[in-house]
Amino acid sequence: MRRQTSNPPELPGYTFIKLLGSGGFSDVFLYEQHLPKRRVAVKVLLTEELTAANRAAFVAEANLMAQLSAHPYIVSIFHADVASDDRPYFVMEYCSGPSLAERYKREPLPVVDVLRTGVRVAGAVATAHAAGILHRDIKPGNVLTNDYGWPALTDFGISSAVDDEVPMHTASIDSLTADAGGTTGSASVGMSVPWSPPEMFADDPNPDVRADVFSLAATLYTLLAGHTPFEIRGRSNGVLDLIGRIERGLVTPLTRTDVPRSLTAVLAKGMATRREDRFASAIEFARALQRVELELGYSPTTIDVPNLVVDDSVRGDATDDDDATRARGVATIDAQPESARIDGFMPPAASEDATQVRGAQRIDAQPAPASTEAVGETVVRPRVAVTPPPAPPANTAPAVEDGESDEQGSRTNRLVLWLAGAAVVVIAAGVAISLALGGVPSASEVDPSPSTSPGGGGAAVIETIPTPQLVSVSEQPGVLHFVVDNPKPVDGDAFIWRRVDRGAAEPARSSADGTFTVEGFDGSSVCVEVRIVRSGRDSANPLEECYPG
Repeated sequence: MRRQTSNPPELPGYTFIKLLGSGGFSDVFLYEQHLPKRRVAVKVLLTEELTAANRAAFVAEANLMAQLSAHPYIVSIFHADVASDDRPYFVMEYCSGPSLAERYKREPLPVVDVLRTGVRVAGAVATAHAAGILHRDIKPGNVLTNDYGWPALTDFGISSAVDDEVPMHTASIDSLTADAGGTTGSASVGMSVPWSPPEMFADDPNPDVRADVFSLAATLYTLLAGHTPFEIRGRSNGVLDLIGRIERGLVTPLTRTDVPRSLTAVLAKGMATRREDRFASAIEFARALQRVELELGYSPTTIDVPNLVVDDSVRGDATDDDDATRARGVATIDAQPESARIDGFMPPAASEDATQVRGAQRIDAQPAPASTEAVGETVVRPRVAVTPPPAPPANTAPAVEDGESDEQGSRTNRLVLWLAGAAVVVIAAGVAISLALGGVPSASEVDPSPSTSPGGGGAAVIETIPTPQLVSVSEQPGVLHFVVDNPKPVDGDAFIWRRVDRGAAEPARSSADGTFTVEGFDGSSVCVEVRIVRSGRDSANPLEECYPG
């Protein structure tokens, strides 16, 4: 039985419009703010729940959301105060679209939408983790849709610090109830059972970031299947039934034929019973979803996480004081980094195809001839196989149908003779140019292999710049030494490398012999991208290596 909704408070500068929803401890109303003029959602704590603990939790939620409000996929908080009737409230961004719970109950979502939503919400979850916050209640109902159609994570009401212990249950499992929509939960336990990991059902739960990864994977499964992961149609799906299946890892198989096996495997790993078998972080989970996007031919969705920069002086203070607060640095991850640039090297223009990734190079069908103006150097002319056109058949004139005039046949014969004469002129001109450039090539200089160009007309073959090969990575205090090799070296080759774990803004650096050093190594993963540069072009497929792997 639903409780009666509270009355909306009178708030100076706001006009009440309607009720948006109700929860265990609060109601959410839609107001219009006068200045600046906009619609906002106002969350108001219930009068009967005004205990000291609930007030503290309400204030903590407002403060947590304020820390994360800059993220594009987390609901922003604008203001917090106490109404004239002594009810605390805070003013939030109004998300006009349906929640993910409303959407999946109407119909399952397309695979591409689920992947895109998963990567974006994973970035929001990783941002909360970087701030030391566990959400602990990720589910479709807590992911709203804003005016632009983007997901917006909300309801940090039962969140906790990453390093804090979660209080023991204050209610028995039997006190939990399930509604018709399959949303099972209890305010006293502080979780939504269908999307909760098994460790939350222990007598002394001790969740970490992998608990949120489980809930996010379970949420994405729900969007694809149209029901929760451990729900079985036509069978009992009570609380104890769900908990038993969750603890045994009995995920109901997906029946959709358009969901690739790779995505099913990613979700299964995210919902593994043992948290050691899950993705170690929300970032790793997002990267796995990106790989599925690439497999399906989509551009990978960007993972939006903050780039926290800690000043050297702060680092020094933190080292000296074991009790100092340490900022958790998380680098911004670009799904499609820009091509590396170094002095004297300009990568080719990117394709106009918006779905192209990793700056694939454009290859001209007829490259410009090599310059011969170099002074004091030996100029090597490219050797091109000259293939004469095939001899015309003995009878080149088409058959004349009965009734055609002799004059028409004569015109056809004259046209064939004219084309044959033009071909002879072109061949003669080619021989003349060859003689002018330094003589006719000998038989050994002519490539006897057939042309691989689409036209088959003897076009010059474009050389592919090879991918570097990793030789070794050695570690010293604060330093990593990389050694890479050129499998098919040519005089003048060089290497360019850059760190890709720091985002697209990280500059590229050059190396003549394939050795380079990464400084500032602190034990966290360092990922580099290495290319070979040759004659203004670089490797189409760069070497990508992370240490530790």
